Amino acid sequence: MGTCSEYFEKFTWRIEDFSTKNGMKLKSKYFKIRGYTWRILVHPLRKDVDHFTFYLMVADSLPPYGWNRDTFFKLVLVNQLDQNKSIVKETQQKFNGGYRCWGSFFLSLKDFNDHKQGYLVRDTCIIEAHICVSNFTPKIHDISSMNPNSTDQSSDVRETVCPRTSGSTSSPRASGSTISPRTSSSDLTLRELLDLENLKPEEKCFIPLLDEICTWRPSLIESLMKKTPLFRQWAFTSLGQVLYFLKTKKVKDMNEHDIEKIRSLWEELEKSSELDLSWLEPYVQSALGVKPYMERAKKLKKLKDKVVALDIKMKKLRDELSASQAQYEVARKGLSEVRNGFQEMNINGPIGYTML
Repeated sequence: MGTCSEYFEKFTWRIEDFSTKNGMKLKSKYFKIRGYTWRILVHPLRKDVDHFTFYLMVADSLPPYGWNRDTFFKLVLVNQLDQNKSIVKETQQKFNGGYRCWGSFFLSLKDFNDHKQGYLVRDTCIIEAHICVSNFTPKIHDISSMNPNSTDQSSDVRETVCPRTSGSTSSPRASGSTISPRTSSSDLTLRELLDLENLKPEEKCFIPLLDEICTWRPSLIESLMKKTPLFRQWAFTSLGQVLYFLKTKKVKDMNEHDIEKIRSLWEELEKSSELDLSWLEPYVQSALGVKPYMERAKKLKKLKDKVVALDIKMKKLRDELSASQAQYEVARKGLSEVRNGFQEMNINGPIGYTML
């Protein structure tokens, strides 16, 4: 995970009266560490879920491309009876516009709910996030909620700095315990609304993306529950196409055909699907604006290269001028020394003599 000096800042989320909370929308308040905004989300505790899983999510308002955040962090499910039995998942992730959260399976829901196991004691659960975004010791400061009106339940928020331990070795992105959020609205899941058998092979890769997005936005399922199966199939497949495009297409590879494709998909989906896609629109508009962005980026690079070349040339000329000035001073001094007491004569005339 790196040999540099790494330090973590800690955020503690204490969830009291756990059994009374809405298990479908369990999220911590926003919190800041080293100027970055984060949030912890618990995987929706639906009837078909038998595991306790939670995620760390980048919560800043950032564009879909043009940024990344290389982050070391640990997610901890605290054992309140025996600290040595606390479950720690440590990893390094490179977050970006298309990859904003990482989570992991911690234990079965049965064991979590058993107070004798120590993870849910007196109806209270404690989750910690230890985050390091820099390779130097961060300045300690208090973490306060960015959104005091948040509807979620967290308390006992504090921050400390503790050195990173080397005992745990979760690999970046690909950890055997990583869980991708699955899906549903209330008791109805996405997979119950879609006819998976009639999906084309290339459309089946949309399902994980639709699963994930419907987990965090169950209203997508609710808005189509009363529609015909054929309409639902078209709406989710079209949305899947847009999500897959945004997830897999690299900015540098965008061309006219790609821009026209995403524009056509988006206009049809927005006009006919009746889905609330306001959350997705900024990302689509960014994709549609890639061409002028790339043209400007190309022009910017050309000008930057020209400035660098001229800067190098100017430095070379300044060095030559400095050397010439030094030579000039030496020559001027030598001229002064030789000229001292020197009597000039007409070298074009005869040497001559006098009669005296």
